[in-house]
Amino acid sequence: MKKTAALSFRIISFMEGISFLLLLFIAMPLKYFADMPGPVSVTGMIHGVLFVLYLVAMVMMAVLFRWKIIRIIGAIFASLLPFGPFVLDARIKKTPH
Repeated sequence: MKKTAALSFRIISFMEGISFLLLLFIAMPLKYFADMPGPVSVTGMIHGVLFVLYLVAMVMMAVLFRWKIIRIIGAIFASLLPFGPFVLDARIKKTPH
């Protein structure tokens, strides 16, 4: 159960991080510099769904591995930074608890 939850969290975290980068560095510039708002609608929706999944998976990890509050705050903060999920993934890969 714990291995499955950790793997699921890592996959969701990776996908959420990629969607955030696509939104920031491809979709947003297309919207504001090329007057193409369509990619933001699609990428934004995908990113929103993945962000909610990230939060749900993070809560599951916190419960299963009994994360301290500082790690939970760090995981939330990591989701707000463009490359944060990848840094968090490297740390979780070492020790999920």
